[in-house]
Amino acid sequence: MASNDQSSQNDNTTHFGYKTVEAENKASMVADVFHSVAAQYDVMNDLMSFGIHRLWKRFTIDASGVRPGNKVLDLAGGTGDLTAKFSQIVGKDGQIILADINSSMLNVGRDKLRDRGLVQNIEYVQANAEFLPFEDNTFDIITIAFGLRNVTDKDKALRSMYRVLKPGGRLLVLEFSKPEHEILNKAYDFYSFNILPKMGELVAKDGESYQYLAESIRMHPDQDTLENMMKSAGFEQTTYKNLTGGIVALHKGYKF
Repeated sequence: MASNDQSSQNDNTTHFGYKTVEAENKASMVADVFHSVAAQYDVMNDLMSFGIHRLWKRFTIDASGVRPGNKVLDLAGGTGDLTAKFSQIVGKDGQIILADINSSMLNVGRDKLRDRGLVQNIEYVQANAEFLPFEDNTFDIITIAFGLRNVTDKDKALRSMYRVLKPGGRLLVLEFSKPEHEILNKAYDFYSFNILPKMGELVAKDGESYQYLAESIRMHPDQDTLENMMKSAGFEQTTYKNLTGGIVALHKGYKF
């Protein structure tokens, strides 16, 4: 089972990849990673996942049940892949907020979406998932794709998401998870720790950040642990779907 990357109440430490760091320092350390990789983030996503991340995100959109007129929060939305799809579906009567704690990622996302002519129903907010700057009961749908593992206090972030969802609203968490089969798990480990950092060094000129990203995946809670964390935060009818053999999982929960 993967470890749960939460701050300790005794010593106020948490995990940054495999390192133990002061909890108060993690956000800035994660910020440095994403400032470093933002410009090459989309290229690296395609290379790292062989393009499969696009299918995972399409599955998430389809599973969200998003409809015209909905108000959606794309949290840790980075370079805006989900926002672009949501913007087209919710239409002129809907609204998408692309939120990310990292200004570099947010700027890349804003430039990319504006270049595609997507401007009418998108707002951009720099925000920490643990302290979302929105009113209670604001959103029909919240998505967080490949972002929750970088949050210092995941339980606090899930409670924050629950608060800003409308009754009847739903949260979708798309995140790397625990492969279902041991052979796949070993192959995935080899790829993550031997090939991924080298790709990061070649393409993004930053192997160290991609070493952290690989480690952060291993330290993220496994499927059942994350589902229980969602239940503890108040979510009901929680489910998860393994994708690509459990390398990625999509968790879903409702607020009633």
